Amino acid sequence: MRKLLLTATVLSFAAPAAFAGGYEKPIIETEPVVVAAPSTSNPALVVPAVLLLALAVAAGGSSSSSTSGAGS
Repeated sequence: MRKLLLTATVLSFAAPAAFAGGYEKPIIETEPVVVAAPSTSNPALVVPAVLLLALAVAAGGSSSSSTSGAGS
């Protein structure tokens, strides 16, 4: 019984020294991940936009030529 009490006493005095510094979270360094930036223009939207612009220019050009000839 005396050896058990002596062992418990020694361990109780040694335990605080083991945790004297406190817990410190380990530092894990990771490699930076390079993500390719998406392009600013979406090709699925560029083609219809150009076609719509061409249609608007064609429609605007045909109406102005007919009004200038009728005025003289």
